[in-house]
Amino acid sequence: MLAAPLWNPSQQLIFDRVAALKLPAIYQWPETAEAGGLAGYGPRWLQLNRQRARQIIKIFNGVKPADIPVEQPDRFELVINLRTATALGLEVPPTLLNLADKVIE
Repeated sequence: MLAAPLWNPSQQLIFDRVAALKLPAIYQWPETAEAGGLAGYGPRWLQLNRQRARQIIKIFNGVKPADIPVEQPDRFELVINLRTATALGLEVPPTLLNLADKVIE
């Protein structure tokens, strides 16, 4: 499931439809797995917002936007929700659980 602000208001509806269809879905934000999705892999929203804030501060301090380097997230997290996996009838392999930064039981 791609991350897009368009989906944010419908997040619970998406979770419900995915669960009804018994589809295993991975989302682009760790927070979505914490909210009820099966798994999320990507940077945290807070991390991205801090990067944006640093760039905006540079612009307010007079730096030209063209002179600001592009920043990439430096940390990606894998979050797996075992409650959702159980509801979908899935068994998550132990090797994948060992790789996860956070497992919700």
